[in-house]
Amino acid sequence: MDRRLKPKIYSFIIVSLLIFQALFVFQRCGQEGKDPPAGQQAPGLPRVVEGLPDHLYAGTAACIECHEKEYHEWIGSDHDEAMMVANDSTVKGDFNDVVFSSQGVTTRLYREDGKFMVNTEGPEGENENYEILYTFGTRPLQQYIVAFPNGRYQCLRLAWDTEKQRWFDLYPDMKIALKEWLHWTNGSMTWNTACADCHSTNLHKNYFNEADSFHTTYTLLDVSCEACHGPSRDHIEFVNSENFDSSAAYHALEHLEMLSISTSEQQVDDCARCHSRRVQFTKAYDHEGTFRDHYAPEILRDHLYFPDGQILDENFVYSSFLQSKMYSNHVKCTNCHNPHTAKIIMEGNGLCLQCHAPDKYDVFEHHFHADTLGGQDCINCHMDGRVYMGNDYRRDHSFRVPRPDLSVTYEVPNACNSCHTDKNALWASDWVEKWYGPERSKNYADVLSLGSTRSEDAVPVLDTLIRSRFQPAIARATAVWYLGFINNEQSNAAIIRSLGDPDPTVRYTAIEAMQLFPPEMRYNYITPLLKDPVRSVRVMALDALTDIPLSGFSDEFRRLYLDVLPEYQSMLEMRADFPGGQLQVARYLERQGKLQAAEEALWKAISFDSLFNPARINLAHLYHNQGENTKAIDLFRLVTTIEPAYGPGFFSLGLLYAENGDMNQAVKYLEKAAAIEPSNPRIYYNQALAYQNLNKYAEAERTFLKGLEVDPGNGEILYALTIFYIRQERYDQGRTYIGDLKKIYPDDPAIRQLEDIIQQRGPVN
Repeated sequence: MDRRLKPKIYSFIIVSLLIFQALFVFQRCGQEGKDPPAGQQAPGLPRVVEGLPDHLYAGTAACIECHEKEYHEWIGSDHDEAMMVANDSTVKGDFNDVVFSSQGVTTRLYREDGKFMVNTEGPEGENENYEILYTFGTRPLQQYIVAFPNGRYQCLRLAWDTEKQRWFDLYPDMKIALKEWLHWTNGSMTWNTACADCHSTNLHKNYFNEADSFHTTYTLLDVSCEACHGPSRDHIEFVNSENFDSSAAYHALEHLEMLSISTSEQQVDDCARCHSRRVQFTKAYDHEGTFRDHYAPEILRDHLYFPDGQILDENFVYSSFLQSKMYSNHVKCTNCHNPHTAKIIMEGNGLCLQCHAPDKYDVFEHHFHADTLGGQDCINCHMDGRVYMGNDYRRDHSFRVPRPDLSVTYEVPNACNSCHTDKNALWASDWVEKWYGPERSKNYADVLSLGSTRSEDAVPVLDTLIRSRFQPAIARATAVWYLGFINNEQSNAAIIRSLGDPDPTVRYTAIEAMQLFPPEMRYNYITPLLKDPVRSVRVMALDALTDIPLSGFSDEFRRLYLDVLPEYQSMLEMRADFPGGQLQVARYLERQGKLQAAEEALWKAISFDSLFNPARINLAHLYHNQGENTKAIDLFRLVTTIEPAYGPGFFSLGLLYAENGDMNQAVKYLEKAAAIEPSNPRIYYNQALAYQNLNKYAEAERTFLKGLEVDPGNGEILYALTIFYIRQERYDQGRTYIGDLKKIYPDDPAIRQLEDIIQQRGPVN
């Protein structure tokens, strides 16, 4: 089941970054959720979606008559104030001719003719004047939105701290170039791209790829009743009809989403639409189907989460909560949060003591902290947090037991040292052992921490985790992702088996992990998932198959492919305003043989973000396939200049120079790659071959052997080293590896030929 192909000298190895990892919405425009006053049109943004059955939405005012209590709770909430027209009653920041300087940029915030204005660095590097049209978010920070050409709306880099009453830079330690994605005039701060979907009701982004423009529309400016409960016109008509029976509790379910009586999974998924880091699959959320028909949640990848699953990057709660015992025991959002006020339902430990026995947990014998230290508060030990967006402290919703022992081994954080900053993790671990004994309950956190090393030693425990249906599905999916970095029979078998997992996130991740499997394996195992009941899974399945000609599909699978294709193409159109979206568009176009269009899409991705090296890498691949190695080399040289610690860039440069016959340059860049990635056996394999071509046989042998130290069972290195010894007429040393090669390639005639040569020419000592 080994997915490696037979050894190929100097085969061009492309650094494959799974496209879906580059597509997540980086929501930098505030975090929570007012409709313009009656008769006040929001400038530049149409309130009604043209051509859409907007009559299905009745508006917030229509809910008040029957739901006055909920309405008054919602007024002034973070959801209500998610986005508001800028005026004297909504703007919290100081615009009284304030000057703020950061990272070499001087910004002036002032009033002019009753308008709120800002003078700051524009897209060409010169200061320009902009009118503040909208406020965005409300506490602990408020951001501000200005209009740009082509239907774009941008959030400023500066935000107002509503607690400290001061302006601050969202990226105070970063010097951001004009063409970077993170510059406030670019995509990460574009309201249409990164923010709007979760801050307005019935939002349609409407990005037009060819024109690079937006016609974004919405029904209500803020996060209103219908953002969560769905369009209410049918509900209201039913309530006002003669068929309405107020004693029948089911009536609302027929026409509206009622989160209060939803199951735990349904309610959490409804909130997850905005409170998650996720990949989007549909152009607009229409309240039809499941969460995963519209989105795929981000798993616990170790560049977004710490290896044990704790929050690292901005992740918006959902994937953390899925890890928790709370979720597995059917706790839902409204058990702790009032959905209308967006606040917790009570303060202090009483929130947790709704379920947890006070005499067991709210006692010194459990927490071992005096009342004055804060250690007696459940959330300080079990919901440690991090600050995002400069001043927004958010707690980790995985509700974990502090594990300073994992901090000792894997350098992950722990709640103990978040308070005891003058102590180290070993100190904290010793106290935990003193209080609770030497044994720690092992769970997915231990396994994923080991899996983050991407070593073969982790494969058996990752496989066991995936098989365990008692462990969180989000953790099991992450285990599948880690196996995608490890190439052996057990890891491959576990990935393939996961295609049949009952959880859609596990199936989705298994398809993702198989992106680099040979086409015949992908066809055999993934095509059945084209009929998966979950849209995100079947679209991901089609993505993994787009390089296989339709003529190679059976009639049944060809029909399924064509059925899913419109969903896939709609997804590509929806994501085309992201650099990663253009990258995926290019990948699809290239596979369809539209090379010029693919090249244009890759250059467009780079224009979106000057630092987006995945597009350069794929563009270099495109040029290489067309025999334009000089262009490919130039691109990889730029990649290594931008990211000097990116080993695969140097590796690819070495391979390209080797193909061009420049072995000295090949060795130079392969040596740099090996210094950065000393555990990558393929670097040593290619480096040794380059030394052979330069007749540097001692260096070649030493490099082959170094590769075997890293990966003793590497068939490519064993094969090449055996040939090396035969050519050197060192038959006894060549004979050393024949047994291993026969185990790896038991039916390969090339191995038998090597054995015959050694037996015929090499005397046995």
